[in-house]
Amino acid sequence: MAITVADIRRRKQAERLSALQQQADLVLGEEPGGSLWLFGSWARGDWDGFSDVDVLAVASNRDQASDLADAVLRHGMADDVLALTEQEWQERRNGDDPYWRAIGRDAVRLSAP
Repeated sequence: MAITVADIRRRKQAERLSALQQQADLVLGEEPGGSLWLFGSWARGDWDGFSDVDVLAVASNRDQASDLADAVLRHGMADDVLALTEQEWQERRNGDDPYWRAIGRDAVRLSAP
């Protein structure tokens, strides 16, 4: 049976997701109480060799979300990280803005609920 490019892409995405989930566990061990979400091309599966890793750091308040985002960057887990409160995340992912609705639809939670 021949291995296809699609097979390789799925494997690479699964490996990246697994590594990010392990990093998320470490980050949340330092900054508990929040959640981390992968968004963008890696979450959608349309990444390429130039794609960066985009993460949302979500926590109950602004200070916790910022601390969580700082920890993500400190660990080198993502290239870009956005800090949101839980309320902001719910409002944006369920709001009228098509950009945020798409992020909400495609985002992959990296941390256990």
